[in-house]
Amino acid sequence: MAKSLSHYDREGRIRMVDVSPKPDSWREAAAGALVMMTPAALRAAKRNPKGDPLEIARIAGVAAAKRTAELIPLCHPLLLTHIDVEARFCKNGVEIFSRVKSKGQTGVEMEALTAAPVAALTVYDMCKAADRGIEITAVKLLEKSGGKSGAYRAPGRRSRRQP
Repeated sequence: MAKSLSHYDREGRIRMVDVSPKPDSWREAAAGALVMMTPAALRAAKRNPKGDPLEIARIAGVAAAKRTAELIPLCHPLLLTHIDVEARFCKNGVEIFSRVKSKGQTGVEMEALTAAPVAALTVYDMCKAADRGIEITAVKLLEKSGGKSGAYRAPGRRSRRQP
């Protein structure tokens, strides 16, 4: 049997999901994004006179996770117990990983998924003078745990080394 979309009622109207009957449980989610840039832009990013793009991206991702309910209309405001965002240089640009934790009645996937691309957009902002063709790709949920639906790990994801 196919799962129904929870943000629609029986008549097809959009609704915020009522999580009040659900028990609190520990929830955790990780997401990622990739910022692809030219080799010249990557070299420039490593010596950016505006500041360290990775550290600024990390802080932007943390701030974004905290504001998810303001940005995504049907998301519940959550008390987040931990947010970790990691940005690191890789062969083709910058890899972004976010991990969010909470104890509550609903998951933190959207918070993790908001943190990663906002961090990636911050890298773009910091590096756009070197390459306007920077591409943000691979935004996806990497894993989640907790709640009624249980655990999920993206196909091919082997380790929890990243945040």
